[in-house]
Amino acid sequence: MRAGNGARLQALTGPLPKRLTPLLICAMADLTPEIETQENRWMRAWVQRDARALKSVTASEFILLAGSKPPAILDQKSFVDAATTRWLCTSFRFGDIYVRKVGANALFASQLDLKSTLDGVDFSGTFWVTDLWRKGRFRRGWRMAQRVISRVDDDPKLPAAIRSLQLWKSSAR
Repeated sequence: MRAGNGARLQALTGPLPKRLTPLLICAMADLTPEIETQENRWMRAWVQRDARALKSVTASEFILLAGSKPPAILDQKSFVDAATTRWLCTSFRFGDIYVRKVGANALFASQLDLKSTLDGVDFSGTFWVTDLWRKGRFRRGWRMAQRVISRVDDDPKLPAAIRSLQLWKSSAR
């Protein structure tokens, strides 16, 4: 297991109940390096405007859902075209990373600092991404099936408010 996974998870959730800690840390330890590598491959392909590389790590049924008002969706063909012509990414940096195995899938979530332009207009900022990765049946490699991207809420009260809802903490009160 990579150093810091437990600390990263606690930063996202607060202290974990003892019965969940081994399960979550074990699931993260198994997949985090592999999925993080795939995430970086996907993002580098976007930065390099490499349609072939993007297609190789993106499922054919891929959907990008932008958490905007109203929400907007791109399918795989639309995203690959946009990523190489109109929605151009020049750099990226992931924050704390959370990976969880869910059945035959893997869920990736992270803060993402993105430098990009959309039709020449600056579209840079800090976003939250949640990606669903699916392992192929024939090729056996991981492919991104869905990305949800939204702006980060900067309200400092929000994390504490959400942590106050965690039921496993109420037994310690």
